[in-house]
Amino acid sequence: MNKNSRYTLNDGHQIPVIGFGTWQMPNDESTTKIIEEAIHVGYRHIDTAAIYGNEEAVGQAIKNSPVKREDLFITTKLWNTEHTYAKAKQAIDTSLEKLQLDTIDLYLIHWPNPIDYRENWQEANAQAWKAMEEAVQAGKIKSIGVSNFMPHHLTALLETAQQKPVVNQIYLNPSDAQPEVVKYSQSLDILLEAYSPLGTGEIFKINELQSLAEKYNKSVAQMALRWSLQKGFLPLPKTHTLSRVAENIDVFDFEISMEDMKQMDRLKDQAGQAINPDETTF
Repeated sequence: MNKNSRYTLNDGHQIPVIGFGTWQMPNDESTTKIIEEAIHVGYRHIDTAAIYGNEEAVGQAIKNSPVKREDLFITTKLWNTEHTYAKAKQAIDTSLEKLQLDTIDLYLIHWPNPIDYRENWQEANAQAWKAMEEAVQAGKIKSIGVSNFMPHHLTALLETAQQKPVVNQIYLNPSDAQPEVVKYSQSLDILLEAYSPLGTGEIFKINELQSLAEKYNKSVAQMALRWSLQKGFLPLPKTHTLSRVAENIDVFDFEISMEDMKQMDRLKDQAGQAINPDETTF
């Protein structure tokens, strides 16, 4: 495996094994420049979302890049207020316009049970998914998936879906490996994408992980990202620091031993846990 490697999704499309996340990044030139740097050092997968509010900045970086569009993989997501058929159709077009793209490589339902649709979340997801499937047929989207879905959300979606989700993007790192969600998703051949693979920064405070990083002469971030890759996940690290952009993709020249992987598996609950999507207030 190297930075050019790709996973094959259950719909036949391929996705780079590591991506660059943009959560909490502003919609301005600073974000455009850091994404340009990410592409320069080898990232080919950029992950954004409507709610991040930075799709224009991401789109500008793609437009400025010397890398061919077909060699880049762009993900964005449907926000919680848009879970109807009509609203989802419009949201897709809005994201395409902001990103200055003809096609989105991967489009996700961001959360399965938004507060606005809590009384009928199953039907709301079914409507949004239908709009997404139609967008695939129309060539506006290549692949569709979900984010923050637990097993019961996936089961409900599959009752009406014509197309199975290709990924489930969840909070995933050594502090919270979400084994039940992972096992169920994998049983359906749904790839796990790891957002906050560094535990929103909290993972740097774990002493055992610091010791392991010293053992391998790697950073704590590199250890966490390598853990994710060796689990077969797709990590989406983000950083506002230019010097860290290259460091976070430099994770293909070492391998964590089975014993040390098991030690990392025991770091549970030391750097936060996933939000329960059925209890969110947004």
